[in-house]
Amino acid sequence: MKKNIDLGMLICRIAIGFPMSVYGINKLIHGIGFIEDMMTMHDLPSFFAYGVFAGEIIAPVMLIIGFRARLAGVVFAANCFTATILAQTSNIFKLNDFGGWALELLAIYMLIGLSFFFTGAGKYAVSASNKWD
Repeated sequence: MKKNIDLGMLICRIAIGFPMSVYGINKLIHGIGFIEDMMTMHDLPSFFAYGVFAGEIIAPVMLIIGFRARLAGVVFAANCFTATILAQTSNIFKLNDFGGWALELLAIYMLIGLSFFFTGAGKYAVSASNKWD
């Protein structure tokens, strides 16, 4: 069977972009007060909480359509890393109810986002000519 790496990258872009955008839409509907509280609790300005929209709506959409995928991957990964540091540090060494790592989903999101920084979006993308594509 012939390899189609570009199709695989498109599937990965959709597989991580769509579910993360659902988190972002939920925050649009219900607000980000709890994130602002976490920022304040860590002595950070509460307006930094609005960065979640870049990481959970803008970057996933950019990944899905393949526009500046390398940049979007970095923002996506940074969003997941920030979520880990702010809200999930107590789960770093814990297992979930099924025996898996409690942070596996965030780690998968973060690492795949980071992989797009190195690979770009592939040829099935809106843009492929910029250094950030």
